[in-house]
Amino acid sequence: MMEPEVVVDYELKIGENPLWNSEEGMVYWEDIHTGRIFRFDPVSGIHETVYEGDVVGGFTIQADGALLLFMENGSVKLFRDGSLTTVVEEIPEERGARFNDVIADPEGRVFCGTMPGKDHPASVYRLDRDGSITKVIEGVGLSNGMGFTPDLEKLYHTDSPKRTIYLYEYDRKSGALGRRSVFVRTPEGEGNPDGMTVDNEGCVWSSRWDGGCIVRYSTGGDEILRIPFPVKKVSSLTLGGGDYADLYITTAGGDNRKEEGQEAGALFRVRTAIQGVAEFRSRVTL
Repeated sequence: MMEPEVVVDYELKIGENPLWNSEEGMVYWEDIHTGRIFRFDPVSGIHETVYEGDVVGGFTIQADGALLLFMENGSVKLFRDGSLTTVVEEIPEERGARFNDVIADPEGRVFCGTMPGKDHPASVYRLDRDGSITKVIEGVGLSNGMGFTPDLEKLYHTDSPKRTIYLYEYDRKSGALGRRSVFVRTPEGEGNPDGMTVDNEGCVWSSRWDGGCIVRYSTGGDEILRIPFPVKKVSSLTLGGGDYADLYITTAGGDNRKEEGQEAGALFRVRTAIQGVAEFRSRVTL
């Protein structure tokens, strides 16, 4: 049995965006509404806060080690050496909303999804390396986990309220998205699919918000493994460690443990025999 273990517990309200930094040998993750980003060294056991400020809906690690922060109102900022530099001031359409899950692509661009606003659905944008930003998916219920197929010809995208993980044709050279198909539609009553990652066999790992588990799917979309968690809101996951065989899983609900579970909001780890692959680094404005 692959049992989840708590490795760091900050009792986060919405723990999210775990990301392995292979150069440092550390996992990064965040608490969205308190605007905090943390990192944990599994060798020393040391963990610390590396950023604290405005709300951060998602982030990537730049090729030079800086953090690229995706924030409220469509704002994107670089965090380097303790200082913030604005890349995108705002997206007028996203005023009152915020970014959610994001992912860097092989060329250093970033696909960045949003939460729905009061008067519009969520979207997915592509932030190009020159800092320009383009809407590439419209009419999303709530944008969540993304990942690439091993051949880098398709992009997974999770729409949580629709309980669906889609596959989009993806052109690496231009960053354009093409035809969409359904990869998985999850059963009603089992929570919503949230963050995801892809392992080196091309299988998809998906976390379940209000479903209390993570699920591994074959390349054909069949469920092949389910790992239960002692908390309801399992928000996202990534494969890391020296051999990329350690799953790091974020959870939410640390402000309401009576209902969400006594370890809600903690960062968990599951040791597996399945290896992941390194996530791409963003190269925006570099």
